[in-house]
Order: sequence, then structure tokens, then C-alpha cells
Amino acid sequence: MDLDITAAQHDLLTLCALRVGDATLDWSLLARSAQSPEGLAALMDGQLREDSRAATKNRPLLQQALAAGLDDARARVDAELAAASEAGARLVTALDEDYPANLRVIGNLPPFLFYRGELSERDARSIAVVGTRQASEDGLRRAARMARELVEHDVAIASGLAKGIDAAAHQATLTAGGRTFAVMGTGIAAAIYPAENRSLAKAILASDGALLSQFWPTSPPAKYTFPRRNVVTSGTTLGSVVIEASSTSGAKMQARLAAEHGKLVFLISSLADAQPWAKKMLDENKAGLVTQCSDITDRLERAADTQSAGPQLQQLALTSL
Repeated sequence: MDLDITAAQHDLLTLCALRVGDATLDWSLLARSAQSPEGLAALMDGQLREDSRAATKNRPLLQQALAAGLDDARARVDAELAAASEAGARLVTALDEDYPANLRVIGNLPPFLFYRGELSERDARSIAVVGTRQASEDGLRRAARMARELVEHDVAIASGLAKGIDAAAHQATLTAGGRTFAVMGTGIAAAIYPAENRSLAKAILASDGALLSQFWPTSPPAKYTFPRRNVVTSGTTLGSVVIEASSTSGAKMQARLAAEHGKLVFLISSLADAQPWAKKMLDENKAGLVTQCSDITDRLERAADTQSAGPQLQQLALTSL
């Protein structure tokens, strides 16, 4: 399948591929600055209109990179697009109307997503169900039950395609006939990681779900990719529920990110009893305690009502939750 790429999309990807020595531009800064044709044109002219520390740091890098020419960056983009096309993937960028609405309102949004499967308006009403890879049997059962009960309330389930809690949430959603999408820690054209979840990834696609990646299509798994993946897993949803996670788990990071994003954060009671970090989040009113599914769905209805009033109002209101 050939990717249908606009000139504006290609320009945005080219900006992401620019380098000055070992330095690259801040992708979230590019995404924030390029959400209109005028903003993209300004970037291509070496202008960063944002008044921030990131802009001050990146402005000379941008101008230096543009002065050196775009040939190498465009060649990188073309190679990555070819890999994505070969994998049957598609592209959505911060310039596009179908860029996920929940993701657009966070400050550290990615400039693009490559995806396989289908994006859906149903994803606007979604919750991330996340937790440790080294899950207990009780944790796996709790993740599956949480996913099933949320599906019964017409909630789409997001997770990270990792083994453990993530896989249990995806699989339970599929079994219940619900909508699920997986945010990958690798490029969309790279081998599915972990390999044991390749069949799960195929099942997600077969169910009209989606696999999403914020990385260059050929990117392999790396230490830095999984923390960054948590940004999108949080950002694409209205909130995150953490089932089981130690103080060093990526799911703990996701809870923190979701709170920073102004998203809903839910911690189940068994996690709060077992983990001091979880109890601290509850004590600081950065998360809500979950003893039953309605603890989530009741809050979700209010968040969805806020979202319908507009992204700016959503960001303002959800940061006070």
C-alpha cells in the first residue's frame, strides 16, 4: 500500500529529521508550532514563535539546520515512508483533522503517528489500562475484569502491547468484543515487541483496532522508547487506570504523566494498599481510588462532557480534577 503524503506532512517530517551534529530538534516543540499551515510555514522559514525555554534553545538549531540544506533529512523521510508503506501503515500528523483529539491537548504531543489498522472517533472515549510486565495472577485477573467492565460501558481500551497487564487488558477487550488500540514502543515497521505478543497484535488489527507508533517506522526497541511511549498512551486517552505496578514500573511513570497531562488517574485499591507511591498520589489528590468500575465511568462521563465543550476548556477543567 502506497502512503498518500501531502507536501505539508512531508515538510513536518523533514523538520523532525533535521540534525545539527548529534542534536535534533525538540519534536514536541515542532508539533505545538506546526498545528496550522501558517505555523508550519514559519518553521520552514526558521521561525519559532513560541515564547519558551525550549524555543530559545531550539531556534538557533533550526536555523542552522535549515541553512545546511534539507537533502539528507528528506532522504531519511523518504526511506522511512517507504518502510511504513511496505508494512501497510498510514500516517497522521498534528496538521491533520483526524489527529487524535485527546492527544492534541497535551503539551508534549508527538508531531506524527504512524499506525496500522483504523483510527476511530470511539477512541475519544478511552481509558488506558496499564501495569507491570511481571504481573501476578491476581493482577492479570483484575486487568481483564477492568477491561471487560469498561467495554460494557462503551469505553475503548488502550495499552502498550507489553506482556503482563497490558496483554491481559488487550486480550480481555478483544474477547468482550470491544475496541482496543496498542501504543507501541517501537517503529510501526519494526518487528512486534515483545515477540510473544505478535499474535495479539494481529488479533487487534483483525478486530478493527489499531497499532500506533510515534517513532520513525524502522525504530527498534530501546530504553528511551518505552518511557516516551507512555506519553502517547496517556495522551490518547481520557485517563489511565493502573492495576499493578512497583515503584520502578513504567506504569507508575504513566500515572505521573497522566496527572501532568490533566487526565484522569485511577489506582485500584489493592495497588494503593501495596505501594507507597500509589498511596502518596491518592493522598495528594493526584489520583482517584477504584473499588468498582463505576468509580471510573462516573468520572468519565464528566470528563467526556468537558471534552465536548472544547479542548481549551477540557485542559483547564481536567487539570483541577
